[in-house]
Amino acid sequence: MFEIDRVDHFVIPCSDVEKICAFYVKALNMRRIEFGEGRLALGFGPHKINLQPAGWHGAIRAEIHLAGKADFCLITNTPISTVMEHLQGCGIEIEEGPTTRSGATGPINSIYFRDPDGNLVEVSNYD
Repeated sequence: MFEIDRVDHFVIPCSDVEKICAFYVKALNMRRIEFGEGRLALGFGPHKINLQPAGWHGAIRAEIHLAGKADFCLITNTPISTVMEHLQGCGIEIEEGPTTRSGATGPINSIYFRDPDGNLVEVSNYD
């Protein structure tokens, strides 16, 4: 048997890769990464989110490759109140929270908002 250690990267299909990249750089202070032949990704810590045009056929991809279908949680050590203030200052509406949810290793304090494609983004702290 084997055990999975961690997530290396995941892909978000986008209606407009540049627009989505700019959103995450501004809203969540992610790094813009250019790689391959003009491809874009977002970096944070040792992690990466690859951005692809929705429906793109340039590489192996998810069978249903549509913008606005992602739903994911990101962990921060920054107080959620500080994150909320920053997002609101960027004109981003908090859809829900703060609220307590169940994270991978215990209870988390979460807020939810959407990116320009409608993907649901959860930003959380562990208690």
